[in-house]
Amino acid sequence: MDRGILERDRELGRLAVAAREAAAGAGSVALVFGEAGIGKSSLVKALPAVLPDAARVLLGECDDLVTRRPLGPFRDLVGSVGAELARALTEGGDRHRVYDALRAELRTAPHPVVLVVEDVHWADEASLDALRFLVRRVERLPALLVLTYRDDELDREHPLRHLLGQVSRAGRVHRLPLSRLSEAAVHRLSAAGRLDPAQVYEVTSGNPFFVAEVVAAGGTGGVPPTVVDAVLARLRGLDDDTRDALEQLAVVPSAVERPLAETLLPQGMGALAAAEQRGLLIVTPQRVGFRHELIRRAVADSLPVARRIELNREVLAALVATPGSDAARIVHHAAEAGDTEAVARYGPDAAHDAVRAGAHREAAAHLRLVLERSDGLGPAERAGLLERYAIESYTIADSAAALRAEREAVALRRSLGDARALGADLRWLSRIQWWAGDAGEARAAAREAITVLEEAGDDRLLALALSNTSQLHMLSDRHTQAVAFGERAIELARRTEDGEILAHALNNVGTARWRAGDPLGRAQLEESLKVALGAGQVEHACRAYANIIWTLLENLEYAEADRFLAPAMELADRAEHLGFLSYLHVELAMRRLAAGAWDEAETYAELGAHDFAPARCPALTVLARVRVRRGTGGADELLARAGEIAERSAELQRTAPVAAARAESAWLRGAHDAVVAAAAPVFEEACRLSAIPYRAELGYWLTKAGRRVPEDPSGHPYVLQAAGDWREAARAWQDAGCPYEHAAALAESPDPDDKLAALAELDALGAAPLAKLVRVELRAMGLCRIPRGPLPVTRENPAGLTERQAQVMRLLARGLTNGEIAELLVVSVRTVDHHVSAVLDKLGVRTRRQAVARAGRLGLLPPGET
Repeated sequence: MDRGILERDRELGRLAVAAREAAAGAGSVALVFGEAGIGKSSLVKALPAVLPDAARVLLGECDDLVTRRPLGPFRDLVGSVGAELARALTEGGDRHRVYDALRAELRTAPHPVVLVVEDVHWADEASLDALRFLVRRVERLPALLVLTYRDDELDREHPLRHLLGQVSRAGRVHRLPLSRLSEAAVHRLSAAGRLDPAQVYEVTSGNPFFVAEVVAAGGTGGVPPTVVDAVLARLRGLDDDTRDALEQLAVVPSAVERPLAETLLPQGMGALAAAEQRGLLIVTPQRVGFRHELIRRAVADSLPVARRIELNREVLAALVATPGSDAARIVHHAAEAGDTEAVARYGPDAAHDAVRAGAHREAAAHLRLVLERSDGLGPAERAGLLERYAIESYTIADSAAALRAEREAVALRRSLGDARALGADLRWLSRIQWWAGDAGEARAAAREAITVLEEAGDDRLLALALSNTSQLHMLSDRHTQAVAFGERAIELARRTEDGEILAHALNNVGTARWRAGDPLGRAQLEESLKVALGAGQVEHACRAYANIIWTLLENLEYAEADRFLAPAMELADRAEHLGFLSYLHVELAMRRLAAGAWDEAETYAELGAHDFAPARCPALTVLARVRVRRGTGGADELLARAGEIAERSAELQRTAPVAAARAESAWLRGAHDAVVAAAAPVFEEACRLSAIPYRAELGYWLTKAGRRVPEDPSGHPYVLQAAGDWREAARAWQDAGCPYEHAAALAESPDPDDKLAALAELDALGAAPLAKLVRVELRAMGLCRIPRGPLPVTRENPAGLTERQAQVMRLLARGLTNGEIAELLVVSVRTVDHHVSAVLDKLGVRTRRQAVARAGRLGLLPPGET
């Protein structure tokens, strides 16, 4: 073990084991995290000493720039990786080429390959996407992926949260939280100096970096009270040239390449010798950098503002004069130097580079900076930048910023009298308004876009506007209007030979026709998929898959849906289209809910409940229905959240499932008035729009509550149940593969044997509320020997906890709060609240302390956790 690192044997040991397993082909991810100065970088530096002899270590670092470098930590690998990955990273523009080259690099001997990415809390979006790609595949690679980050800098909206959520679901993960040094370790480090070890520990609380800086500054007459004071104490006694050089380097938030350092330091590299000897800098033939980011920040933060501005101007001038300089670095130093002209000149190029790399969050940040700091832009130039900023904000799901920017762009285009550009902006405004949940405003903007573009003479833009309007009508189950606008778009798309628009319009028309009962609809929707795949339009292909699957699920054609789910998810996963992958996970959750696989339904629904806006409402609805059918807590709150989203969307595909779930919940509680209140308004809308699946289910719940509904000729199983034909309904549900609905239909039989069969099926599913009602009916029929249902203790799962509930129980035993559990599992606190409530219910206790005690007695906790 490295002499300079203490109390890290356990962490190094776990990494060494993980590396040996990776060499055998079982790759994994290691998360190394803790506060600033806790020793993450020191652990990484000590790692090679414990790795197998053949191990190859690749190290990339993320920088704290105003706007991040796209693929910054991976670009650091150039020079230590193969030619294909180096070319993919330096040429840019094709992220899938980068991904394939990364995977190939990790497969290249010698093994294992240990890829370390430091400070991923500063990672750009393209780097996070690349890491997501690797996380999903690392188990099948001879590689260990080590990620270090500051966990105390992650709020709930931090971009890293999504990656950590994905890592938490991976099969092979090593979580290595680093703790502060013990008092004994601090005593050992400070004993050689003239400082009081107890005082050092009292001031530093065992933070390794702070301890090291205090000890290095020892002999100054006392213990410096802060990290900054400790660092600055070490600068005393350095000559002016060395201090000037340190200050110049301190405004660059990354290691400085040797040519740039020589340009910035007129007194030469020799001026760094004293600082290197004192351990402030690390100097190599290729670059120079501070030993720790905290040292750099301490020096930079100690500078007067005027001095920082001057030093940033020096860096800016050097970068601008160097061909091939990274535009993101230029923009950072231009912003720090207050050079608005340079921000305006280089910001758009930096945004363009970020988009090519897939770093849309960084592209939005560059464009926002240009818009905020460039007052001299003309109206047309500003409108163009606003359009780009709106699209990038839309891409990263920042709908508020996208709306503000697009509305301003529309206003500018109106003032300029540019009909073509105005129509294009109105179409984008409509799309963004729909995404933000304002369907009414979206339709108004869509109508105006068509009106403007019909006069502009641009068939392609008009086709886009027509297809957008068709989509809005399709989503609102206004099938006739969707087909009318979509057919016009299809004609224009074929005339202009635009495969992208053709795929989009065929999707809208096909979906609308199919859902309206027209058999031609499915053929058009599948043609949309074929066109999109042929044109390499992944987004449109994913959308076609999603609509095909959704419609099949609505029509109870589950086997057919299964046939499309697998290739759809493979395509979205391979293309890293995370939004549609999330949506497809929710569709899979709907499929597993129908199949009675409720644990799986919860797992897949949770994947879509937080990140991708269009998936959130159906995900919350699935989670709520599982809780309703199991009788666990939290369903009402989930439905309230889903209902808010559904009402803003004004789409039946959102409002009807929420209404049905509320009606089912109310009926199971015996609240018939609440059934009617939940179902009746949406039922009327479903009848008006001829939406058969929603009309059938909501009509069924109304009849259960004593309301008469009009006859329905559709033959849907719910219609059969509503008409009293429980036997045919049960057969239809069984044929569809829906065990809960089959049991519910069978329970409506007047025959006790049928009710007993239904009860057995409900007990097997864990459907306690409906099973309880069936038991009441059997007792009322005079049956004496009624099965008690599942025993509270079984050999396999003594408390009947789901996998996620068992995980939460183990975390409760460690004393974590709901908020801490939420952060660890990367879910909302409300979701954890629901899990904890369910755990308490299933264990039959009232408090967390009682839950831990009972779980220990039932053997649910590992030894030592009770």
